Amino acid sequence: MYPENLKYHKEHTWVKVEGDTALIGISDYAQQQLGEVLFVEMPEIGDEIKAGEEFGVVESSKVASDLIAPVTGEVLEINEKLDDEAEYINEAPYDAWIVKIKLADAAEVEALLNAEDYQGGLE
Repeated sequence: MYPENLKYHKEHTWVKVEGDTALIGISDYAQQQLGEVLFVEMPEIGDEIKAGEEFGVVESSKVASDLIAPVTGEVLEINEKLDDEAEYINEAPYDAWIVKIKLADAAEVEALLNAEDYQGGLE
């Protein structure tokens, strides 16, 4: 349920590192808690996101929830598919990344939770 190749933030975002870039999305747990995702508010390309701070909002049929950045970096890309198909997050939370960033500090990734520790914190 929680891919081992990802790192997780306690605020239910995940990170997939690819060299000096990273994809960020929300966990399966988060999408289940949100219910049907209707809209994703994303930062602009070129924006700086900071670890522990809000970088967007996910709106669902139940609630609007802030997205908390797991790491710091510059936004290189946003997942434009989510503009038209926000529900893709519900269907495939680990394919439906939200932003791609250039990592500012790779050491921040090491401070995140592995899949086992993240899942353990949910119980």
